[in-house]
Amino acid sequence: MRLIAEPLTAEAFAPFGEVLAAPDAPGRVYIDAALANRRDHAKASLSFIHKMPNALPITSTTMERHLHSSQSFVPMEAVRWLAIVAPHGADGKPDMARAKAFLARPDQGVTYGADVWHHPFTVIDRPARFAIFMWKDGSSADDEFVEVAPFEVHMP
Repeated sequence: MRLIAEPLTAEAFAPFGEVLAAPDAPGRVYIDAALANRRDHAKASLSFIHKMPNALPITSTTMERHLHSSQSFVPMEAVRWLAIVAPHGADGKPDMARAKAFLARPDQGVTYGADVWHHPFTVIDRPARFAIFMWKDGSSADDEFVEVAPFEVHMP
């Protein structure tokens, strides 16, 4: 399967979560409503990641979700990066026939909604650093990874 990355916009990404961006004018934007936590006992988890770039096209067979938590990626030292998502199929697994790939600018982050299938974090161009926020309780329900049929992501 072949996906062509499209520009990340709030409207196109809305079924999967929220696009994060700092305001254009002085001031603050709150995203509290996007930070879903379905477990009262889970604790907030803030981590930082330094990722090396992937070669294009991206080829993968892996998708993941966080059943009980949203997961936010906020650029700290960023480049272009990919947000690859898929809706649920009839079996509850990712429906890769309806998957989408979004090309994010260096000034954009995302919050994947709780229980949203997405590809592991992928940067292109050069190394990048991001902050990651989610809710965790230390159980296997924090992260679920599944194998899917091979797919490729290409730039337009």
